[in-house]
Amino acid sequence: MFALVDCNNFYASCERVFNPALNKKPVVVLSNNDGCVIARSNEAKKLGIPMGAPAFKFKAVFEKNDIHVFSSNYALYGDMSSRVMNLLSEFTPEIEIYSIDEAFLKFEGFELFDLKKIASQMKYRVTKGTGIPISIGIAPTKALAKVANRIAKKFPERTNGIYIIDSEEKRLKALKWLAIEDVWGIGRRHAKRLRNIQVTNALQFTELPDEWVRRNMTVVGLRLKHDLEGKPTLDLEEPNSKKMIATTRSFDRMLSDFDDIRERVSTFAVSCGEKLRKQNSHCNLLMIFLHTNGFRKDLPQYGKNIVVNTEFPTNSSIDLVKYATKGLEAIFQKGYQYKKAGVIVMGLTPSDQKQFSLFSEENPKHEDLMKIVDRLNTSYGNNKVKFGGQSLDKQWKMKQERLSPRYTTNIHEVISVQAKKVKKD
Repeated sequence: MFALVDCNNFYASCERVFNPALNKKPVVVLSNNDGCVIARSNEAKKLGIPMGAPAFKFKAVFEKNDIHVFSSNYALYGDMSSRVMNLLSEFTPEIEIYSIDEAFLKFEGFELFDLKKIASQMKYRVTKGTGIPISIGIAPTKALAKVANRIAKKFPERTNGIYIIDSEEKRLKALKWLAIEDVWGIGRRHAKRLRNIQVTNALQFTELPDEWVRRNMTVVGLRLKHDLEGKPTLDLEEPNSKKMIATTRSFDRMLSDFDDIRERVSTFAVSCGEKLRKQNSHCNLLMIFLHTNGFRKDLPQYGKNIVVNTEFPTNSSIDLVKYATKGLEAIFQKGYQYKKAGVIVMGLTPSDQKQFSLFSEENPKHEDLMKIVDRLNTSYGNNKVKFGGQSLDKQWKMKQERLSPRYTTNIHEVISVQAKKVKKD
């Protein structure tokens, strides 16, 4: 059996753990630079706040409905996620961390155990240990566990946040209830195609011929179909390295000066280099992009990207800054107010499987230098050691006007408790 554990409204729940006054009140969390809504509490959803809502457009709505708005506090969310996952791993050694707020657990050899009781223990343990509410779906396959979790979350008053698909009757009923757009792994394009042939729910999808599914949705769609039929096809995935790494940011204000944007792009390239070295990878391609603010229709609009080939596989921040600057020079145009830029490194290969070139201009000293830089920044904090493309006197920070304290990761921001001495009679 598989279990899918999902943290309810995770970002909003993290804010509520350390501020109980927010319970049962509408809460939204904004993206980088306080751009748009990326998380909503149930109360905020009921008020009609959509995902991706631009914060500046909904400012009056937030104020009118007394919605509590927070800047994204990724240090807090990442640490709380780690605590939740560590608690879940106590129940089975087979766990796949699917996202920051979701995990699949495999219960193999638990035939003689009461999984409903184990799920209740998990729910109690996580809620007691972190304060984060969770929903749990259990079923014979990963895809069905995803369906069971959706039911547990949709009907908390009936399920108490736990639902188990352990019979054919429950499987058929659940699949008939689930709309085709809501099936895990079926995107908009496939959902539209399926609706065109009168397939409106998950059960109808499983009744399609295997040949049609394979031809129109490839082997991936066929595996999903089998999983929904109760035939274990999708197993837990081993943690693996990312296929590409991106560092992108909206600027806290619009920029038009090339040197200012170059400093930002250089910083993004340095960040990509750090991430590459952390997962022991090299890159062979960089994509650099730059665009204006699409919400400012009163200003001229421009956006462009370019892919730059590296002369050799590299994870050196010095090399990456050089290539990123080269790409930026090719796409930058004067006369525009730019709002966002980014660097994406692609064509990743293991750093221990490198093809050397006789005529390469690669500097062999970079590898040892990068190790020293990473060690210093780890010991003394990020951005203590900078590279030539970065400004030494500028500390670029995201716009985070509503940032909550980093309660669990910064000793200076932990909750302080005032104890009052009570006199004895």
